[in-house]
Amino acid sequence: MVAVAAAHGQTTRIPVGVQLYTVRNLMKKDPDATLAAIAKIGYPVVEGGRAELIGLRPLLKKYKLTTPSVMIDTPLVTREWKAWGVEEVGWDQTIADLKTLGAKYAVVPYLRPSERKDIPKFIDQMNAAGERFAAAGMAFCYHNHAFEFGGEEGKRPIDLMFSGFNPKTVFFEADVFWISIAGQDPVEFLDKHGKRVKLVHLKDKMAGAPVQYNEAVKPPTFREVGSGSLDFKAILKAAEKAGVEHYMVEQDQTPGNAIDSLRKSWEHLKSIGAV
Repeated sequence: MVAVAAAHGQTTRIPVGVQLYTVRNLMKKDPDATLAAIAKIGYPVVEGGRAELIGLRPLLKKYKLTTPSVMIDTPLVTREWKAWGVEEVGWDQTIADLKTLGAKYAVVPYLRPSERKDIPKFIDQMNAAGERFAAAGMAFCYHNHAFEFGGEEGKRPIDLMFSGFNPKTVFFEADVFWISIAGQDPVEFLDKHGKRVKLVHLKDKMAGAPVQYNEAVKPPTFREVGSGSLDFKAILKAAEKAGVEHYMVEQDQTPGNAIDSLRKSWEHLKSIGAV
């Protein structure tokens, strides 16, 4: 094991971070205290949106939190700025911001339903974006949810993505919860596609949760790592074998204080030797 984050107590070869969506409500109230708590638990890395992280730079530096992966504005790729209702940001600004943050990975975090209607077009857009990020020295990733796994085998969005994305410039941030809620085995997914997966989101799933291909998941379905039905020892083993470079703990919904949930996930990862 290589010590990559001794200042935070982490000694895993693969750093484990926090996706800040988990603490979105706390961040609105007190970002300083929230980031301090994340660092105190032991997490050395955080992941968030481009504009969010740029605004947090002084606090990230204060708590020695790094940002190797950054969520970009999806309409930078899809051009659906109106649908997102956000101010348009250009390529030059995006790449400059990611370099300022020290990002190695740029990630498309989510596709709105209106952006899912023409997957072949989206694949072309992703490949064009992948070339831009590669030229800037960054790996470009797509973060999955569950809709990608719906449909006829071989014709599902996920199948089209794996066959259509340029494997040299477009990679994946695999979310094991969404893979599982869509009725797939995260370990099998990583064994099959792992060489194209750079990042993995870690979150657990309530036992007995029904298969579904949308994001309308009931809040209790999201569980702290080690508190649900997923086999994280097997998942981490498959991820390490595949060469995954970063883990991010994320819990879309928490039953109480999100920091408590992050601490619970960290303690489980610690108990199985991941941190």
